[in-house]
Amino acid sequence: MVRRYLPLNALRAFEASARHLSFTKAAIELRVTQAAVSHQVKRLEAQLDATLFIRLPRGLMLTSEGEALLPVLQGSFDRIATALERFKGGGREVLTVGAVGTFAVGWLLPRLDAFRSRHPFVDLRLFTNNNRVDIAAEGLDYAIRFGQGAWHGIDALPLLEAPLSVLCAPQIARSLMKPEDVLAHRLLRSYRSDEWPQWLAAAGVRTGPGRTESIVFDSSLAMIEAALQGAGIALAPPAMFARHLATGALQQPFPVSVTTGRYWLTRLQSRSDTAAMAAFRNWLLAEIGAERPAPA
Repeated sequence: MVRRYLPLNALRAFEASARHLSFTKAAIELRVTQAAVSHQVKRLEAQLDATLFIRLPRGLMLTSEGEALLPVLQGSFDRIATALERFKGGGREVLTVGAVGTFAVGWLLPRLDAFRSRHPFVDLRLFTNNNRVDIAAEGLDYAIRFGQGAWHGIDALPLLEAPLSVLCAPQIARSLMKPEDVLAHRLLRSYRSDEWPQWLAAAGVRTGPGRTESIVFDSSLAMIEAALQGAGIALAPPAMFARHLATGALQQPFPVSVTTGRYWLTRLQSRSDTAAMAAFRNWLLAEIGAERPAPA
């Protein structure tokens, strides 16, 4: 096989341009001029005898050749970065994990000391989000997200179900004698508009929310903070707010819950496994498995 040596700067210029779909944004990231990035990409296209981008009036679009090349380069650059980090960190391996904030605060953070004690070679970098994440663009090894487990180009391992139930401050809980009483209060919800109707149906309430006032949140953490301040009744996963329930700051007035999805450990299908990724994945699955109740 004849080896073809390609200039590293041209490969980096293509990778950054493909992530941003913009020569201008790639130039800002790489601290060079837009013309230099465009020249490097054209040089790479000439050497490969392939068109990697379709130039549009307001940006770029990857061709099929560009889509095939991008994950290969990202995986290679990630492995180079990981190897260099080991030199800096005395043999430690960087692991970047993005996690939806509710899971990060409610489940992961209280257990991180146990992970660090068991795997001291892993230099964990944790980034939180509101369940909107782009693994490739953000350079993440893993993303823990909530949903149904179907994302294009993504491998997903099921972690925890997160049934939703009514959570509220004690002063509001005292006024809730039966499930339909929630309709007399402001309902706090996520951007998924079907959650409250599902819970009301499961609770046997035939009348929907109707004109009941509601507030929409993009984060369950913000929603629960509003509930703690008495701003309304939240529909959120009790398992992620066990500490608030244990102290009595929050109450769950009804046992009724509905399942609309679960948490998943996700990664790019093109991402090569590393020792740190394997350690985190195996620890996470073992912890969750140990907490599941034994079958009757």
